[in-house]
Amino acid sequence: MDAQKVFDLSMECSQKIWDRVMEWKYFEKDTIGKQLVRSADSVSANLIEGAGRYHFKDRNLFSIYSRGSLFETHCWLEKAKNRGLITKPQFDELKMDYDLLHLEINKMIQNTRRQILK
Repeated sequence: MDAQKVFDLSMECSQKIWDRVMEWKYFEKDTIGKQLVRSADSVSANLIEGAGRYHFKDRNLFSIYSRGSLFETHCWLEKAKNRGLITKPQFDELKMDYDLLHLEINKMIQNTRRQILK
């Protein structure tokens, strides 16, 4: 999967989370919802910021930041599931999307490292 497709996948994942959180009551949105949306949005924001950087090392660093935001998103999804804000099937669907995204970001990091070492 090329970098554009990874970015597109991250945008789709964050939109799914946004759509889900918008269904929640105020308190849930204000606590877990804001954190979940911010971390999900940060995945794509870091990917695109890295793509706009001139040096491979900068690109790689922002891909690593993106992966960190992905891990944070997974944590908030777990909390949302544990607190009954999303169902197990909803969680499983989102987790599957984010597992694929995690794999693809890791591939991007490995490919960029190879370019740095050339």
